[in-house]
Amino acid sequence: METPESPLETLQALQRQQAEKTRADGRATVTPIKKRLIESSVKISAKLPDDILFQHTVFCQTVLPYRDPGPEVREWKREQGNIKLFIEAGKAYDPATQRLEETGLPFGSAARLILCHLNTEALRTGSPLIEVQGSMTAFVSRLQGFNPNGQQIRKFKDQLTRLSTALIRFVADTEGHAVQVDTKVIVAFDLWAERFERERVVLPHVIKLNTDYFANLQEHAIPLDERAVAALAHSAMALDVYCWLAQRLHRVDPKRGQFIPWTALHQQFGQGYNRLRNFRRDFLATLKLVKTQYPAARFGNDSGGIMLGNSPPPVQRRGNLVSIPYSIKV
Repeated sequence: METPESPLETLQALQRQQAEKTRADGRATVTPIKKRLIESSVKISAKLPDDILFQHTVFCQTVLPYRDPGPEVREWKREQGNIKLFIEAGKAYDPATQRLEETGLPFGSAARLILCHLNTEALRTGSPLIEVQGSMTAFVSRLQGFNPNGQQIRKFKDQLTRLSTALIRFVADTEGHAVQVDTKVIVAFDLWAERFERERVVLPHVIKLNTDYFANLQEHAIPLDERAVAALAHSAMALDVYCWLAQRLHRVDPKRGQFIPWTALHQQFGQGYNRLRNFRRDFLATLKLVKTQYPAARFGNDSGGIMLGNSPPPVQRRGNLVSIPYSIKV
């Protein structure tokens, strides 16, 4: 079974490949994404995180759409093992038309980052009520390293609207016995009409998390290194793989490891891939990127699948070195 390169070797290889591809075109040899990955990897290797984000364990195991499925697609299903996720797109009231207007399904990196932000703010303040108008802009600024423009903020707020209206069903199916939970992550929100580039949109300014979701989050939140999340924010798949490994690797049997076949990985992460070969190629490339941001992650791969090895989580609970709310069990 093959073992992955070290993070430094991976980054150096990426730099060499990028340099070879761009030298003939006269373009810069280090793209902003590559630069962000390199800088983040160095910082993560050097010190413990100062800023921590949280994702619910269910969203670490099942994933949202990578891309916009289109307005005609109103339902989404994904599963991993015995955990199944169903999402139904909702509707939001438009004060101007005085009608409930359909919203699309949440998708992409922005939806995942918003979930992390809402989870983190709720746990930080100890309240399910979150002011998103100012906090969202500050969060996006931290991730990007610069102040977002109107178009970037609109992208995030559009995904917030989609998340606010979506109905989510979780199902745990074990040996003929199933437990289903129907919920909304966000149960209340105020809507304001805003204009972005002369286009009128209706967006939430304050939201309230579902009380049951908030209580469950306090028991099942997975801590993530914000530096890693920021570095991987360009790729929805990379964010999903990072979150998955963060909640999975520290629970793997240290003596036996855990083997996962490519067919199971394709079922979990392979949306949009008709050919397993193409998925395997891109998934391995994504694993290499994630490894640069989670250097302690242990895994290998062969033609049959990947072998997970027991690894410390990216954020470890070490006294007061890492501040994690006491009520969270990870």
